[in-house]
Amino acid sequence: MLLRGPEIGITPKPGGTGVVGMPVYMWTEKGAETYGPNVASASAGGITVTATAKVSSIVWNMGDGKTVTCTTAGTPYKADYGKKPSPDCGHHYNTPSATMSTGKFHVTATSTWSIDWQATTGQSGQLTESRTSSVDITVVEVQVLN
Repeated sequence: MLLRGPEIGITPKPGGTGVVGMPVYMWTEKGAETYGPNVASASAGGITVTATAKVSSIVWNMGDGKTVTCTTAGTPYKADYGKKPSPDCGHHYNTPSATMSTGKFHVTATSTWSIDWQATTGQSGQLTESRTSSVDITVVEVQVLN
């Protein structure tokens, strides 16, 4: 069973530019290897074990000293959402990424996988695994003059 870190979706997109105070949306694609459910079975000696893995939460370290814990895959941003905050997995930056030595915020997303297993012998249990992915994003401050 292959379990990967989140396939990160975020606004602003890596390579693009976000603005201080604007909503940041975070999400992951809902693939079997990136969010689940992921089911696999193995047999040996007449016993079969079946495991089902799914992500129970994703902790986003936003690179500005703040973390966001999401219990869903998140909602991909669409332009018609405008300035509305994410309904389930979002953040706002209060400072520009220029305050960082790299000029970018290093965002990491760590998914916690809950893996339930059952054997044909009647035994069962649960395991927990974590996987991490990361991206760098740029956030700028907009100055308005009268």
